[in-house]
Amino acid sequence: MELLLTGSTGFVGRNLLLKLHRDPCLSGWSRIILPVRDPEKLRAQFQGEGIQEEEWGDRLLICRVTGDFWELPPGIAPDLVIHAAGLLFGRRREEYFATNVEGTLRLMAQLPRTARIIVLSSQAAGGPTPRGEHSRTMNHQDNPVSFYGASKLTMERELRNRLGRRLLILRPPMVLGPRDAATLPLFKMARGLVRLKPGFVPKHYSWIDVDDLCDAILAAALVAPADWEKHGPFYLGSGITISDSKLIATAAGVIQARGITLSLPHALIQLASLMIDAVPAWRTAAPSLGRDRVREILPDRWVCDPSTFSECFNWNSRGNLESTLRSTADWLKKQNKL
Repeated sequence: MELLLTGSTGFVGRNLLLKLHRDPCLSGWSRIILPVRDPEKLRAQFQGEGIQEEEWGDRLLICRVTGDFWELPPGIAPDLVIHAAGLLFGRRREEYFATNVEGTLRLMAQLPRTARIIVLSSQAAGGPTPRGEHSRTMNHQDNPVSFYGASKLTMERELRNRLGRRLLILRPPMVLGPRDAATLPLFKMARGLVRLKPGFVPKHYSWIDVDDLCDAILAAALVAPADWEKHGPFYLGSGITISDSKLIATAAGVIQARGITLSLPHALIQLASLMIDAVPAWRTAAPSLGRDRVREILPDRWVCDPSTFSECFNWNSRGNLESTLRSTADWLKKQNKL
């Protein structure tokens, strides 16, 4: 069997690729195809993990693609595709849709009709927890509040129309863990004497450890095709809700920092996002605080219910927030970023 994995130089895809390499129980794929924009970046990441490309033998095929065009080499016919690539942070609606919708559709058009497809979407496609509800479920109407979320939802709908039962859609919430450079602003803020949180009331979130997310993807990938009766979108998560203050305090605790947390009005957060969007260096340093993604910061509850996926695929999360953030901080320190 052949597997095609996108996003292997990104956060989730990179962790998934390492799990495929290290776990002998996952060696059933005769070939793993990695379409990447920058093969040298991928090889450098292998070296950083202490992995030699030769260790893969003939199982690995790295192919260069350009932008969002996904021009695969002739003869590529994977049995399974895990599509983990996508644009997380952009400035304009068109940027998100070009990558997350049009780019995905170009990729799918090149795949054989026999391939099964797992697509990593986002809780943002559904939107925040509906008012008055404890958690968002598969039965709630989708209501994305950002261009990012809208692009993911449009991608899902287009793929359902084209792929039918060959498709499985997963919607993870906030993903935390090693190899996520986007977590760096959280730790830098936690290290300060004064830490800032948006809004004057607690905000509550679902979250998932990246290792648990990889396990969930593989749990779905390894079941028989007949078990894909429902293609989702399935929400994932640790099952343990956290608050914004808890997230900040835990990040501070694992790096042994002390300080106080102050609340900022939403208006100031929105004003700061305009400034961040206007300065390229600031956008790079704090991508999650750009104008579009700040729209996701304003709601007070982003809690989702992962029970349906757990029941269908016999999966349960194991991640602990403190240990997840500690391993993330350790990785950032090894990269000389923290």
